[in-house]
Amino acid sequence: MKRKAGKDILVQVICILTAVVLLFPILYALSVSFMENRDILSRTPHILPVKVTLENYKTALFGTLLPRYIINSFVIASVCGISRIIIGSMAAYAFAFYEFKGKTLMFSLTLATMMIPVDVLMISNYTTISKLGWMNTYLAVCVVFLVNGNNIFLMRQQFLTFAKSMREAAYVDGCGSIQFFIQILLPINKPIITTVFISSFVGVWNQYVWPMIVTNKDEMRTVQVGITMLKNWDSMIFGPVMAGVIIALIPTIFIIVVFQKKIVAGMMTGAVKE
Repeated sequence: MKRKAGKDILVQVICILTAVVLLFPILYALSVSFMENRDILSRTPHILPVKVTLENYKTALFGTLLPRYIINSFVIASVCGISRIIIGSMAAYAFAFYEFKGKTLMFSLTLATMMIPVDVLMISNYTTISKLGWMNTYLAVCVVFLVNGNNIFLMRQQFLTFAKSMREAAYVDGCGSIQFFIQILLPINKPIITTVFISSFVGVWNQYVWPMIVTNKDEMRTVQVGITMLKNWDSMIFGPVMAGVIIALIPTIFIIVVFQKKIVAGMMTGAVKE
């Protein structure tokens, strides 16, 4: 028993040390965001602020377009999250409950999209967006994130855990396909749907390269792109940048902390196959 307890303590210590190492950049950024500029640039490094100041946050929020960047990111991430739920759930429903010609091939192609690096398609996607005249629009940023093969796969696997006899019984009771999908299947599968939305929201919120490519107007930038624009490369002012980083992290940290149990539950149920 003592040996087992010693191993458990060792594992906990290792986990804590690993967490500290991984979180140190974020914690240091938080500390720097409350520092005065002279303390940030002093020859003697400071882990904690000598004097706490909110000027960096005031500069980031009221001296720049950061609030507009946050709104842009929120709109884009929300639209993409909702779109992935709607399109993904309908595709998963078809793959799980219907039999049609080419079903296996189509599902294989859906899985194949998960293996294609995003960078490979970036040039062709940019060319298409440019020719359509969608540059500097929400649509240009959203269009490549509206559907995700991984989300379709997760929801299909979850839908497969429900026997087809349930759907047949619903038909006998006069419940059509659309009614069964909306009123029975989706409410029962709230955990996986919540997981898809949260993972999609956080993933799109943190996108940097694609939003930077398809937007060149300041008012259309997303928060991840906008943070890099807070830094004036001719000066040595880092406080507002760190404040912007912390502000951008707040929504994702809040979502992950609050919905952690639902995310885990959704991932576990989505991994079960009939």
